[in-house]
Amino acid sequence: MSSDWIKNIIESLGYGGIALLMFVENLFPPIPSELIMPLAGYTANLPDSRLNILGVFFAGLFGSVTGALIWYYPGKFWGERRLKVFARKYGKWIGVSSKDISKAKRWFETQGNKAVFIGRLVPGVRTLISVPAGMSNMSLLPFLFYTTLGSAAWVGLLTYSGYMLGSQYELVDKYLAPVSKIVLGILVLAFVAWILKRKCRNSRI
Repeated sequence: MSSDWIKNIIESLGYGGIALLMFVENLFPPIPSELIMPLAGYTANLPDSRLNILGVFFAGLFGSVTGALIWYYPGKFWGERRLKVFARKYGKWIGVSSKDISKAKRWFETQGNKAVFIGRLVPGVRTLISVPAGMSNMSLLPFLFYTTLGSAAWVGLLTYSGYMLGSQYELVDKYLAPVSKIVLGILVLAFVAWILKRKCRNSRI
């Protein structure tokens, strides 16, 4: 994916542009934080840059946490059935399907509140983990705590990687992609193991 338009927004709007991009990234999963934050980190390392790495980090963190709240409240007030209907009608425009919602809900049920923290570190899960948190009536303060913690780790990793790699910042996305698939595979296996364990336990009762 070309990063030219991301670069233009960051150069034009500065910290506000970074926050906006990360906010939108949490609403529309196809927009990659793996490009946004490394590019912002790289920009902060340029000699004539008006950005600094701490400002870039906090701008990205603010946008990420704010975007996560947008998914939390529909989960809390709409519920699973209405969200799935919405996803079937409009999900193709935002890259979210009813199956994605079900997957995120099952993941939350297996991990509890810590799923919010872990989920924020996993591409493909990080955006939608807010939905089951809302559906399960997770309190706002714990949700914000775990979301901020997970988002800070993710945003910090991407920002620092771009800062250190310089003009090779796109390598972050290249090398994270296979790692993300491995992590996602491990999570799927853990979920399957949890299901089997529950079935074995129920069969003994």
